[in-house]
Amino acid sequence: MWYLKGLSVIVFLLSSGAAVGQGSADGYPSRPVTLILPFSAGGPTELIVRLYATRMSELTGQPFLIDYKPGAGGTLGAAFVAKAKPDGYTLLGSGASFTAGPALYKDLPFDTVKDFAPIFLMSQSPFVLVSSAGFPAKTFAEYLAFAKTNPGKINLGTSGASSTQHLLGAWLHSATNTKVTFVHYKGAGPQVIELLAGRLDVGLFPALLIAQHVKTGKLRALAMTDVNHSKLLPDIPSIADQGIPEFHYTLWTGALGPAATPAAIVIKLGDAFLRASRSADIAATLEAQDAVPSGGGNSAAQLAKIVVTETALWRRLVRENDIKAESD
Repeated sequence: MWYLKGLSVIVFLLSSGAAVGQGSADGYPSRPVTLILPFSAGGPTELIVRLYATRMSELTGQPFLIDYKPGAGGTLGAAFVAKAKPDGYTLLGSGASFTAGPALYKDLPFDTVKDFAPIFLMSQSPFVLVSSAGFPAKTFAEYLAFAKTNPGKINLGTSGASSTQHLLGAWLHSATNTKVTFVHYKGAGPQVIELLAGRLDVGLFPALLIAQHVKTGKLRALAMTDVNHSKLLPDIPSIADQGIPEFHYTLWTGALGPAATPAAIVIKLGDAFLRASRSADIAATLEAQDAVPSGGGNSAAQLAKIVVTETALWRRLVRENDIKAESD
């Protein structure tokens, strides 16, 4: 694909960029580990990171502590981890904002690809493209046809300029050569209210937020953003399945460390995170949030691929759509 030059890129990242040190992990961890959250307290990402931290403390015998460093769209916390000592004791717990930062903020003191060692993909959950019940299009194909014949007339809600919903919407309509009008709100709640009232046409949401409204017919689900379908809305086809094969997106939460973190520590951490993901409390929480951990295989490589792919993707879309970062 245009944004990823083969699996060799991932192999290179993991073998020569991230986790370049070959030191021993014997005795690690021997003291508390700090998980930096690059945003304020609250929200589903914190819930997931905190659950993992609790379980990791139990598995390793050392506290995994949460430290908040919000600001500049998550880039302040990421910068702190990038410059931290690469010994496995300072980690980043982050998600979508991590890969969007380089596109939205100039002169960042870190590189998302070169300055971090991906460790574990804690959770993934798809978004759903939904419309108000009265919107003319009843399927994704009809939606695209309507957008092409009515450029700019569809109102698509977001949780703010440069938010994940804004970037996703820009990607979807760039990929389909269509135009919509973005309407920015302060969060997802006001969007759902406007959709239910028929004052907003469409939006992109985690299934958890809108599944009940879809099931009762108050909103209409048109497509999922990932081929791994939502457990809450299992019958909704993906965008990729409906003619745009390159379109895949999940809202993710991952753990990363500084780039030079020894490979042995990255592997030991990854193994512990994997065991944590299989615990009953984390599995139940992820299921309740319509999320899953990494889908098997090498979780660090999966996360590395996401970072490479999204960093390049958001840079292109922000440039082409002249998207500006919304002030914190």
